[in-house]
Amino acid sequence: MSYILNIETATKNCSISIAKEGVTLFCKEMSEQGYSHAEKLHVFIAESLQELKIDFSDLEAVAVSQGPGSYTGLRIGVSAAKGLCYALNIPLIAIDTLEILARQLSVSDGLIIPMIDARRMEVYDAIFDSQHTKIRETKAEIITEDSFAELEGSIHLLGDGAMKCADVLNDSRFVYHPDVVYPSAKEMSSLSFDKHKKSDIVDVAYFEPFYLKDFILHK
Repeated sequence: MSYILNIETATKNCSISIAKEGVTLFCKEMSEQGYSHAEKLHVFIAESLQELKIDFSDLEAVAVSQGPGSYTGLRIGVSAAKGLCYALNIPLIAIDTLEILARQLSVSDGLIIPMIDARRMEVYDAIFDSQHTKIRETKAEIITEDSFAELEGSIHLLGDGAMKCADVLNDSRFVYHPDVVYPSAKEMSSLSFDKHKKSDIVDVAYFEPFYLKDFILHK
């Protein structure tokens, strides 16, 4: 029996899941105001393996949330994933963070716009249809009252970047989902399995997170 380990650390949520054939068997996650991913991530992985009574040698691949998101969070997740892949000689799979977030929401029609907070009124976002197909690529954009004016129909907003837009994007087209705040490794299971079947993997040596913006140290 082989398993895929999924790692999601792009936001304040430190999240891992272990899946078999696209089905999540176990998920452990915690979101805190202060990032504690460096302390929690490897503990969560060890506890999850123990819970399922499996070993690292049972893992067939590791999937990691590639970004965009927190610079620090992404570095921690990708570094851990790379280390495991090197040590176990297994492939690395990279998954779009915004798609992971979007898949937490099921709607019958309209558009889904997952938003990750990028400070002030800026967000990382992308646009998906109701079948979770991406129809507009990821952007870092400052939200104004004119944002998404070209879109028609219901627009579902979710993620930790969405609620801060409520005062600006307030017409009847916009539907907010405050219960969906952070991406979760639970939603990575089917995505990583599909990529693994197609051998859609990345180079462990050269893969870097998708930061979207350069890291700037604010003094």
